[in-house]
Amino acid sequence: MSHPLIPSVIALVRAAGAATLPHWRANVAVSEKADASPVTAADMAAHHILNDGLVALDPSIPVLSEEAANIALSERAQWTRWWLVDPLDGTKEFIAGSEEFTVNVALIEQGRVVFGVVGIPATGRCYYGGAGLGAWRAEADGSEQPISVRLAPEDAFTLVASKRHSSPAQERLLEGLSERFGDLQLISVGSSLKFCQLAEGSADCYPRLAPTSQWDTAAAQGVLEGAGGEVLTLKGEALSYEARESLLNPSFLALPAAAEWRAELIQLARALD
Repeated sequence: MSHPLIPSVIALVRAAGAATLPHWRANVAVSEKADASPVTAADMAAHHILNDGLVALDPSIPVLSEEAANIALSERAQWTRWWLVDPLDGTKEFIAGSEEFTVNVALIEQGRVVFGVVGIPATGRCYYGGAGLGAWRAEADGSEQPISVRLAPEDAFTLVASKRHSSPAQERLLEGLSERFGDLQLISVGSSLKFCQLAEGSADCYPRLAPTSQWDTAAAQGVLEGAGGEVLTLKGEALSYEARESLLNPSFLALPAAAEWRAELIQLARALD
């Protein structure tokens, strides 16, 4: 099963990704936003392609982009379906010359992700999927294959983590997991690729007990849900995207939905909440 809008969104994500590449590893000028996070000409080039393309695709679906997020709650609260967009996730990786930056588009309906598309401009790879739709990894040459989470560790229990963000609570969670599973293997990767590592069965869990924004997670959550995973708050509830004043997410856990250790992980997380 697929969704009729996915092919058009993949094409837009690829176009936006291509627009970032002339600025990559080219001593791109960096500005600072009000929250002190960096923004570059690449962010804005991708934003304009995505915003204009999504509006043209269906003018009835509003767009909430990281680079145009100053939309009043009173307006957002009226939306039942909208695009949630991060034109360039991993700006710090981009500035550093790393390949670990992504372009992200999710379709949200009634606060839940319908599907998400995550593109990797540096390689041309693209992940897409949604709950009930399945998930795929598509390469630059057009080849693609379905992906799915793994339900048990292959060797060591593998966690995917942020290269730049941790917290004392996250360290305590890792200690609890180590007591349960023994030595842990950590994969450090930037941007929304952390979810994609889980979705394609390269890791077992992604705990995030440090701040993220809605546009950081929605598209890759769609991919993970399509691959048989889920994203839960520390209370064990699905991470959702209904309109609220703050666009920050609560702490969350990304994991295979059918993992036998699911309940243990939630219990460990609740002790931190």
